[in-house]
Amino acid sequence: MELKIYQDKSEVAQEFSSYFVEKANGNGAFHVALSGGSTPKIVFDVLAKEFGTRIDWKQVHFYWGDERCVLPTDDESNYKMTVEHLLSKIDIPEENIHRIKGEDKPAEEAVRYAEVLKQQLPSENGFPQFDLVILGMGDDGHTASIFPHEIELWESESLCSVAVHPESGQKRITITGNVINQSKTVAFLVTGASKEEKVGEIINSEGAYNRYPANLVAPASGDLLWFLDKAAAAKITEGQV
Repeated sequence: MELKIYQDKSEVAQEFSSYFVEKANGNGAFHVALSGGSTPKIVFDVLAKEFGTRIDWKQVHFYWGDERCVLPTDDESNYKMTVEHLLSKIDIPEENIHRIKGEDKPAEEAVRYAEVLKQQLPSENGFPQFDLVILGMGDDGHTASIFPHEIELWESESLCSVAVHPESGQKRITITGNVINQSKTVAFLVTGASKEEKVGEIINSEGAYNRYPANLVAPASGDLLWFLDKAAAAKITEGQV
C-alpha cells in the first residue's frame, strides 16, 4: 500500500491526473474502471483541461465500477457526470466507452455488464483484469456500491451484482471484490474531513475496520494507492505514513 497525501482536493486532482497520464501512455490498450463522486469530478476536470492533449485516448477504454439504476440523463448518473466533466471534452472513440445501462432491469444489466467485462478485458486467474480501478470511499466505509450492510457482495461469484443503498433503497449495479482485486492497480481517491475516521481505522487497522468494504481492497498485484488530502488523512498514525 502506498499513501500519497496532499494539501487539498485540488492538489489530489492534479497529482492523480499526472499519475494517470503516466499509466495511460504505456503500450497498447489501457482499461480503466471509473468512480463517481465529488473527488473524481474534479479529477476529470483537471484531466480534460490540463492533460487532455497529452493522452492517446484511442488507447483508453473507460468502464464504470458502479452505477445508479437511473437514466443516463439523470443528474445522479455517474455516466452523465463523466460525460459532462471529461468525455465531452476529449477526443475518445465512442466504442471505447463501456457504460453500465442504469436504465435497464438491474439483474439483467448486471449479467450483461459482466459479459462486457469478459469480452473486452484480458483474463487473469479466471477474472477480467483492469489496468486500473479508481475507487472512492463513502463516510460509511463503502466502496464501489458495496455497502457495509451488504458486505457479502464483496465475495460474490458474480462479476457484477445488484446493490441496494441502505438509506434510499436505490438499486445500483456494482463490480464485485474479485474483479477489483484482480486489477493490475487500484487507486483510492478520498478527500475531506468526513472521511478521516474511516480512513484512519482502515489504514491503522483499528476500530471496526473489518466491517468496511473499503478495507477488503487488496489487489493481488500489491499495487494499491491511496490519494488523500490532509483532511482525510488526519487520523492516520505517524508510523503508517
